[in-house]
Amino acid sequence: MGTRDIINVFPTAMEKRLMEGRKKVADRGFDILKRKSEILQMKFRSVGKDIVEIKTVMGEIMKEASVLLAETKYTSGISSSNILNCVDKARIRVKDKTDNLAGVKLKVFECFKDGKDIYSLAGLSRGGDKVILVKKAYVQAAEMLVELATLQTTFITLDEIIKITNRRVNALEYNYIPKLERTIKYIEDEMDENERQEFFRLKKVQDMKKALTKRKEAEYARRFMERETE
Repeated sequence: MGTRDIINVFPTAMEKRLMEGRKKVADRGFDILKRKSEILQMKFRSVGKDIVEIKTVMGEIMKEASVLLAETKYTSGISSSNILNCVDKARIRVKDKTDNLAGVKLKVFECFKDGKDIYSLAGLSRGGDKVILVKKAYVQAAEMLVELATLQTTFITLDEIIKITNRRVNALEYNYIPKLERTIKYIEDEMDENERQEFFRLKKVQDMKKALTKRKEAEYARRFMERETE
């Protein structure tokens, strides 16, 4: 096992407990990030589908609005400059807020009407019904455009966050957690080896003590026999 395959630690029981604690935290972090990635990917796919659908619908609405505008200009004689002269400020405005999805902040844009009725026809004496239809069509298109802006902003944000989250998940799964596991195994192996060495050392010491005791007993017996024969 190379030094790069494990964390540089001294093989003790305390270090083993520390590594086991770090592994529990890493496992918990992995589970949280994995679940977060799954939630974000589900949302990502849903948003992608919504973008395709809303672009299709918006294309139809813009086509209808353009036809209505052309018809209005033709039948009523109202030009774009006449219509613009009736507008003193934007009646549809956009505000933003922030939503939270699995800890990720997502920007949301919303339309709101500012001031009087946006379908007011002040200053228009003919073709008012046609103008109302045109305005409704373009207001609907504007609202869908704002909704599309929210979806595309969310899509881009989620794409980046998912990539970052998956990199962290992979780093934990294939690098950090296996390294902790190898470190714990290394500590256990070293502690077992040290325990075996200590066992053999103690056994050797005991054997040496027994041998010394036997030599002393033999020496005592020899001296006793010498005294008896004198």
